[in-house]
Amino acid sequence: MMRRSASKKTGQLNSTNPITYSPSDLFRTASSKASSKEMERIDNLFYSYANRSSGMIDPEGIETLCSDMEVDHTDVRILMLAWKMKAEKQGYFTLEEWRRGLKALRADTVSKLRKALPELEKEVRRPSNFVDFYSYSFRYCLTEEKQKSIDIESICQLLDLVLGSQFRAQVDYFIEYLKIQSDYKVINMDQWMGFFRFCNEISFPDFGNYNPDLAWPLILDNFVEWMQAKQS
Repeated sequence: MMRRSASKKTGQLNSTNPITYSPSDLFRTASSKASSKEMERIDNLFYSYANRSSGMIDPEGIETLCSDMEVDHTDVRILMLAWKMKAEKQGYFTLEEWRRGLKALRADTVSKLRKALPELEKEVRRPSNFVDFYSYSFRYCLTEEKQKSIDIESICQLLDLVLGSQFRAQVDYFIEYLKIQSDYKVINMDQWMGFFRFCNEISFPDFGNYNPDLAWPLILDNFVEWMQAKQS
């Protein structure tokens, strides 16, 4: 029969068998405290930019944030920040999106967020991430419900912002073509992704390996024809 300890009667801990904590337990407790403190600071930062009535950071809040970070609100890294947060609505950050992004970037102050931007840019520019970022940037600009395509003027600005530094010549010529052609008023996701594949796969400006019989969007066949006519 088990001997009942006196502690059962008094409700106190049995002094002969004290609870011991291993160093890893103490570390876990300390790190979870630190983590909840960090989350509190991330939340406080969110509310300092959020619109009181909507409970979201709106375009005005984002402009203030950019000004505090000393970054232009049209800087591509702000779009990268939205990608990191998986923000769904252009020009708005919810608390959940904000937490997701800032926790991943380990940024709980404006200055840490500004310092995290160069690393974020490196992360986005990795080929495996960049395809995702490129398609995200198109979806992020679909501002109306059930919208599937984006007007030419906005596409030209987006191409310049997202792809300009990587494929300068292709982007410049494609923008020039888009502005003078009259067949297309809007661009859809298939055409948008097609142009990215085109930049990665097709030798430019000679188009030596371009085969119009392959499944390229028609707009790219027309672009290549226009370029070849221009060159001759």
